[in-house]
Parts: sequence; C-alpha cells; structure tokens
Amino acid sequence: MIQRLLHYGILLVWGMNGLYCKVLNFVPRHEAIVGRILGEDYARLLTLLIGLAELVMVIWVWSGYRRQLNAMLQIGLVITMNLLETLLVPDLLLWGRWNAFFALIFVILVYVNNFVLLDKTDT
Repeated sequence: MIQRLLHYGILLVWGMNGLYCKVLNFVPRHEAIVGRILGEDYARLLTLLIGLAELVMVIWVWSGYRRQLNAMLQIGLVITMNLLETLLVPDLLLWGRWNAFFALIFVILVYVNNFVLLDKTDT
C-alpha cells in the first residue's frame, strides 16, 4: 500500500513538472530558470524538451522496467538539477534555497520506494 502510494506520488511529481509546468508552460518560472542557466535564446525550446523528457520519465516509472536503474537516474537528475538551481538561480526557486530540502525529501522517497520497499521479485 505504502509503496503504491509512493509510486503514484513520484509519477505525479514528474508528470506535473513535465506537462503542467514545462510543456503547457503554466509555471513560467521554469522557463525563466532554464533561460537564466542555459540562455534566453532557446529557453522555451529547451524547457519544452526538458518537460518532454520528464514525461518520458513518467512512462518509465509507470512501466516498472529496471526500477532500480530508473531510481538511480531520478536521484542523480534531481540532485544535479537542484544543486545547479540552488547555486545559480536561488531567487527564481519557489522556496528559494529551501527547494533543496524538498528535493532531498523527494530523493529519499524515490530511494525508499525502489530499494527499501521493493519486493525482491520486482528487480
């Protein structure tokens, strides 16, 4: 039960960030972050591509294929992304430098869901 809730929560985080925030651009702050870090000229295109990549992550997480590899990639991406954002654009983050704290919680949940709670027959 807990694993299923975590699984759907992780799907929701990637899906909302990818589709709602980036692809549909309902949260322009994401494009501003990309623009400040990677350059304004291609900020919309790069934000769209990042959002589509996040939607691919949704499909991969949902599929359950190679869950532990997927979890390691998620953890690496979230840590890298948040480290760069915290260092380069803390003023654009929803919770400023506290974003890193919430990212850490997400990383821990991904780890627990895929390494601690994972049924050994699922690997």
